[in-house]
Amino acid sequence: MNKGKTGWFVLWLIILLFVMYAMYIYYRIYYYDVRYFDYYSPIVQHYAKQSFWERLLSFSVFLSKSIKFLTPTALLLMFRFYKNQQNYLKLNEQKKIAELTALKNQLNPHFLFNTLNNLYALAIKKSDHAPEVIEKLSDILDYMLYRCNSKFVSIQKEIELIENYIALEKIRYGNRVRISFKNNSTEDSKIAPLLLLTFIENAFKHGVTQELKEAFISIIISSDSNHIIFNIENSKSTISVENKNQRCIGLSNVQKQLDLLYGDDYSLDIKEESDKYCVRLILEAK
Repeated sequence: MNKGKTGWFVLWLIILLFVMYAMYIYYRIYYYDVRYFDYYSPIVQHYAKQSFWERLLSFSVFLSKSIKFLTPTALLLMFRFYKNQQNYLKLNEQKKIAELTALKNQLNPHFLFNTLNNLYALAIKKSDHAPEVIEKLSDILDYMLYRCNSKFVSIQKEIELIENYIALEKIRYGNRVRISFKNNSTEDSKIAPLLLLTFIENAFKHGVTQELKEAFISIIISSDSNHIIFNIENSKSTISVENKNQRCIGLSNVQKQLDLLYGDDYSLDIKEESDKYCVRLILEAK
């Protein structure tokens, strides 16, 4: 049942019930009836005179006894249902927290101020890039507010969101950052929304914001029918005033989200080297 093999579960449950029923009849005939036959009522005595095979082939009796035999199974299924409901509620809570955190990090007044300020400068110059900035910012807002409410979304939709976000950040930082983004996805797999964007936002926040020299961010996304592989590297700021405790809390929240959404079906490796941060995330495709 836990693996989703409902047909096999039902088949083996029926076999188990039949075996338990046969054992019950055997115990009733050769132990219980022999000792207490004289104390039975006439109706029960008539039943006690039936042979093993007559009782075994009595569907009504089998059904009534199966209800008793199924009591432990029913209790386990009720517990399983309760546990799944608790996980579902917890997942929804974590999903809301992740969405709100993403909105707070990505769409905070500082981010919007810089984007709108760049847009204002482009408008003054009558640049052809101004409509593009408006379109990408609009797409980001529309996706994050309305189109990522499902538990899992298309990886291509997430990639479009990432591309729009990177495009706006390029305008914001200009020549201060060198960005490499490769999309090697061969399958349109499903992925939990906003997970990858969290790592990319952290790369800009902790690798570019405080860097006076040229920073770099390298992103590679690959997917096939079985896995989604996400790699990101970003330069380590030489002048860092970041709060490491805050960063650890952010990573802890992402890992909790991954645990709830993917269980054991993911691998996350985060490394801090002398000059860069490296993150490798492997998810089982949905």
